[in-house]
Amino acid sequence: MKIKTIESFILSDKLKESFYFSQWEYSERRICIVKITCDNGLIGWGEGYGPAGLVQAGIEHLTPFVLGKSPLETEAIWTIMYRRTLDFARRGILVSAMSAIDVALWDLKGKILGLPVHLLLGGKKRDVIIPYATGMYFTKGPKLSEILSKEAKAYAKEGFKGMKMKVGLGIKEDIEHVKLVREAIGPDIDLMIDANHAYNLREAIQLAKAVEPYNIYWFEEPISPEYYEQYAELRTKTTIPIAGGECEYLRFGFQTLLKSKSVDIVQPDICSTGGLTEAKRIATLASVYGVEVVPHTWGTGIAIAAAAHFVSNLDTIPGRLKKPKFYMEYDRTENGLRDQLTISDMIIENGELRICDAPGLGFQINEDALYKYAEKEVSKYGGNSLKKA
Repeated sequence: MKIKTIESFILSDKLKESFYFSQWEYSERRICIVKITCDNGLIGWGEGYGPAGLVQAGIEHLTPFVLGKSPLETEAIWTIMYRRTLDFARRGILVSAMSAIDVALWDLKGKILGLPVHLLLGGKKRDVIIPYATGMYFTKGPKLSEILSKEAKAYAKEGFKGMKMKVGLGIKEDIEHVKLVREAIGPDIDLMIDANHAYNLREAIQLAKAVEPYNIYWFEEPISPEYYEQYAELRTKTTIPIAGGECEYLRFGFQTLLKSKSVDIVQPDICSTGGLTEAKRIATLASVYGVEVVPHTWGTGIAIAAAAHFVSNLDTIPGRLKKPKFYMEYDRTENGLRDQLTISDMIIENGELRICDAPGLGFQINEDALYKYAEKEVSKYGGNSLKKA
């Protein structure tokens, strides 16, 4: 049993309405996914987080080292990819490419063995995960506060038990927006804020203190991910838990984050930090420090499925009789790729996501959507082919 082909697709979806956050504007969703086919005909799918063209180039670079290997040997293949990139890519886009291949291999391994990925990771420790709605980005035009409040009410009506909004436009505006959103959703729904590292330490302290009365569940990426000591200092200046880690790579990056006592919650992105193989190690490392893990998730149903299986396997630390919430991110911005590419039994009802036991990551690819959103011919080792059967 060997890996026969590795193909990568760049998919894009032009948005009807652009949105932005503290750093820049989005006018389209664009992502690279990978398809790995075994010589027995079974297929695994993965995805890489980051600039799609660069992720695809990384997949092409790694492909010769993966072809011909047994898809069951996920850890051995991961080590080969890691060693082949260590000298020039300890962080960044090649790790995202590794992640895409690794996720696809876990999906493929599950299908070969007829088992769900959560079982291969060590077992499903919970049947239900609480997805929190990520949205409330910024749009151009007047009355942004009214737009954010309306969006928050809609998520609450859908049954979400938690939601995350963007901050980073300016402290005064942020305070107003947080206040209005909290008023819109009431006291019982968890509210997270995310600055996407827009502030310096002084500003982050000022904003954190100002919004503490609104019962913020966590403050995500308040300052640049480069400033570990500032993160640690910020934690001493606010009662709001500090979250971060979507910009970290591999367990070595997370070791720095954890040793510096920078965060209360680590947020590895499975599709960029090293795949499920490395995310499992990061979770173990976080458990040593007693720090919660809530993965960052931004992409298609492939990334969502990988995150769900991962979260279902996380340990409860500390163990307790009354089980705590286990959150995972669920992006609600406009994204045809997310909504149409995969078909899955994992659906959200009453603010809960129930984990399915289908083999692999538990989804099927909607080929009509794949060909609809594919920018160009698939990159396939040994030739190009994008032909619908």
